[in-house]
Amino acid sequence: MSLEDIANNIRVCNLCSLSKSRTLVVPGEGPVDAELMFVGEGPGAKEDIQGRPFVGSAGKYLDTLLGLIGLKREEVFIVNIVKCRPPGNRVPSWDERKACLPYLKAQIKYINPNLICTLGNTALETLTGEKSISRVHGCLLRKENIQFFPMYHPAAALHNPALRYTLESDMHELKNILDKVVSSLYSSETNNTTLDSFLL
Repeated sequence: MSLEDIANNIRVCNLCSLSKSRTLVVPGEGPVDAELMFVGEGPGAKEDIQGRPFVGSAGKYLDTLLGLIGLKREEVFIVNIVKCRPPGNRVPSWDERKACLPYLKAQIKYINPNLICTLGNTALETLTGEKSISRVHGCLLRKENIQFFPMYHPAAALHNPALRYTLESDMHELKNILDKVVSSLYSSETNNTTLDSFLL
């Protein structure tokens, strides 16, 4: 199954109640061989209209953060825990997350990124089980051979400008870690990282 096949399955999904209120599904976007994947919480109002992730104010700030480390959004894969907008931008329920999670795991398995950056508490908790972004942001986490780098959601810095320094500092650390991960992979004869246990 190709990445586009996964996206097409997402577009016709009706596994949870979010499908009833959505305008467009937001499967995610980016290159199939992206070394870095960003996972947010869920689509907002603009994303729901355009069918693309992170196109609102938080997305513009994410573009700025990427620019700080010499990356463009076209070089990374950007996706959310849930693919349909929760009404009023509320936090998606666990039932909604569980309904969507197989799609995200299929995307992760297909792309096989070297590093996954979780944005905000919802993505952090859903993918790693950690509950406090304030405690683990900027630290490399590993769960069943997948490496995660938690950061505050860009929207948090729009509501609390004091978090901008933290986000920008973490972004530079993200680049340092990504460079080390990529370097270690290329210096090894084979990549023995397996996603199977996480993706079951």
